[in-house]
Amino acid sequence: MESADENRQELQQLRVKRLIKRLQNARGNGTSMISLILPPKKQISDVTSKLTDEIGKASNIKDRVNRQSVVSAMTSSLNRLKLYKTTPPNGLVLYCGTVLSDDGKGEKKVTIDFEPHRAINTSLYYCDNKFHVEDLKCLLENDDTFGFIIVDGNGALYGSVQGHAKEVLTKFTVELPKKHGRGGQSSIRFARLRVEKRHNYLRKVCEVAVQVFITNDKPNVKGLILAGSADFKNDLAKTDMFDPRLLARVIKIVDIAYGGENGFDQAIELARETMTNVKFMQERKIISSFFEEIARDTGMVVYGVQDVFNAIELNALERILLYEDLNVNRVIMRIKDPSQQQNKKDENGEEVEEELPTKNIRILYLTPEQVKDPRYYKDPETKMDLELVDQEPLTDWFLENYDKFGLSLHLCTNKSAEGSQFVRGFGGIAGFLRYKVELDPAMHIVDEEDLEEDFI
Repeated sequence: MESADENRQELQQLRVKRLIKRLQNARGNGTSMISLILPPKKQISDVTSKLTDEIGKASNIKDRVNRQSVVSAMTSSLNRLKLYKTTPPNGLVLYCGTVLSDDGKGEKKVTIDFEPHRAINTSLYYCDNKFHVEDLKCLLENDDTFGFIIVDGNGALYGSVQGHAKEVLTKFTVELPKKHGRGGQSSIRFARLRVEKRHNYLRKVCEVAVQVFITNDKPNVKGLILAGSADFKNDLAKTDMFDPRLLARVIKIVDIAYGGENGFDQAIELARETMTNVKFMQERKIISSFFEEIARDTGMVVYGVQDVFNAIELNALERILLYEDLNVNRVIMRIKDPSQQQNKKDENGEEVEEELPTKNIRILYLTPEQVKDPRYYKDPETKMDLELVDQEPLTDWFLENYDKFGLSLHLCTNKSAEGSQFVRGFGGIAGFLRYKVELDPAMHIVDEEDLEEDFI
């Protein structure tokens, strides 16, 4: 079972992947889209000074609309950088600019800043009509580490594989007595000594495994492969001396013809497919547990967008199982009420609408087709017209906010049989409950006043 830290890192990686896809498709007018990457230890003051100089140069842009957009983006970037006293340990990524809507008729101001989940050593500054995301793709490289124990009658080798890089961590040799028919009356004693030495050897293999593959009381590998040419590998998996934390990480046991480093190379090739499929193995495990709860009718799971959010409102949800390409958007709408819309100007003289009270906000969960349906632009309570404020894929919203509700989040694909059945049969979204609750079918879910106001 993967740890919470590993799951969190996988979610951060997926978040970056989806962000790259979104930014790649964004386009703006003129050169008002700023891409900024600061490596670790880069001085914030150096970048703010550069942006201040750039704002001065931008005042010379002849086109008024482009000039205002560029100055606005640079000013917003400068203000966002002032929130950081120093560059975060893994660096800082900032994208800011005015983006055209999908239909090309409207514009939207976008500002995104975050610390990458792993150190990024690139320094980048662009002011263009698109966002530059090429240097973020290094964050998507798979850095899962897998451990190997090669064990036979001549000794044991401990190694690790990360991507295409392999490393021998430690190894030792052993001399074990062979089976023989000599000894007469002493044959029983010889047999007992042989069993005792094999036992001690197995104990040492287990002890060294803990030293190598356990760090801060947690396994430091994604999966563990046991390999060998004799029965030692199977005995290792069965013995009580093998640390249960490592036993839970064993993903494959393979037969090899050699020991030592030659056996290590052979084991890597034999386990290559298994290492690739670890994510699917974990995916199948959690989806199967959901199916089991459904089959037993325990009442400890919910599925569908409405029931999941109902359970969140009741603080009854413990973890969410979500299809990563779920075709549902979180749509923010507001009641059209001209009497309450007061325009004010920002520091650049541009008019911006003052934020309406929360009571005028409506949150809907719609497919892209439903967003285009005029029926959803009428408030069922007040019968007043609604206007679209913002929308984002529900998966992206959960990636940003799941931990603020004390939830754990598990994303799945539809590439496995279990994943495909979950998406087709249960809508691609489900939740495991902390305790059994009775959900009211008429429970109102579009009003999120009881949830954190930051999400509105």
